[in-house]
Amino acid sequence: MSGHSKWATIKRQKGKTDAARANVFTKIGRELAVAVKAGGPDPNNNPRLRDCIAKARAANMPNDNIQRSIKKASGEDGNVNYDSIMYEGYGNGGVAVIVEALTDNKNRTAAAVRHIFDKCGGSLGTTNCVSYMFESKGVVTIEKKAGDDDEEIMMLALELGADDFDSSETEYYISTDPNALSIVRDGLEKAGRAILSSEVQRIPASTVDVDADTETKIRRMLDMFDDDDDVQNVYHNANLADDEDED
Repeated sequence: MSGHSKWATIKRQKGKTDAARANVFTKIGRELAVAVKAGGPDPNNNPRLRDCIAKARAANMPNDNIQRSIKKASGEDGNVNYDSIMYEGYGNGGVAVIVEALTDNKNRTAAAVRHIFDKCGGSLGTTNCVSYMFESKGVVTIEKKAGDDDEEIMMLALELGADDFDSSETEYYISTDPNALSIVRDGLEKAGRAILSSEVQRIPASTVDVDADTETKIRRMLDMFDDDDDVQNVYHNANLADDEDED
């Protein structure tokens, strides 16, 4: 519970959300550029681009922004090349952390990632030091509607080729083989389901419990990585408590 005014809390959250949204659009724009470079600007012939567009739409990125990013990457302005780099290391308390980045300056990004690890009580590790603890999975999150039958949604997902299924009070989480992500997502959309997110993620084989002090430091580290434009995704195996709702 917050001791502040509800409206003040909403205002702070909205400001943070607006800033986060701009940051997300920047990151997705880079993913779109890399996808276009790899397979061309036509999503019908470029599955990677098709997945990126779906991710952009799920993040409420305006269609004009999406098309602008695609045109920029496929035209004369698309001369900036982004390298895909994965960093592995340990957060406070020995938590396993994977950082995925797209960068046009490897030295800058490596220095920034190392600085964040060090500042938050962790350390940058060597290649493959923690990646073996994670498995790549396609994950589709869909909205849970009033009156939904969990078993019915699960059967729909499995029929489309999903591997696993879970749910919360407001969402369904459907995991797939990464190669089946597009098929499952498109099938759910055709069935009238609202896609909240759709992407390949690194899922830890198991999670580790952390104390309050370690959790605070891990959350700080995650926030710092999120604020870095070069960092696309961060994965960890810490079992963090759900954020409390604020009134």
